Amino acid sequence: MPEAIYRVYVNELSKRVFTEKANFWEADPQFNGVLQWLYVGMIRKTPKERFAQHKTGCRNAKGHKLSAAIVQKYGLYLHSSLYEHIDPMPRTEALKMEKALALELRRRRYAVWFN
Repeated sequence: MPEAIYRVYVNELSKRVFTEKANFWEADPQFNGVLQWLYVGMIRKTPKERFAQHKTGCRNAKGHKLSAAIVQKYGLYLHSSLYEHIDPMPRTEALKMEKALALELRRRRYAVWFN
């Protein structure tokens, strides 16, 4: 059976996340206050499907929440220009890419949240 393919994606978050979530400030001391607030994630679905899951507070058949609360509350839209160059990949690689992309965006002085 072939390994499942995952995609890395980036959501832009509302500026309210910085005034309402202190841990966002703590995670991003490099933030310059000019660029966007972002959430980086990975999923087997398309980024568009995943964003819809986040925004609707989607739950699985057992009732477990599938959405990230931060994106559900503060997510504005997919920021495709920051991830469209990344090809789909197996889960283990996608986990590494999610972190690498998040840290690269922080290095570029974005504010970034990721798991």
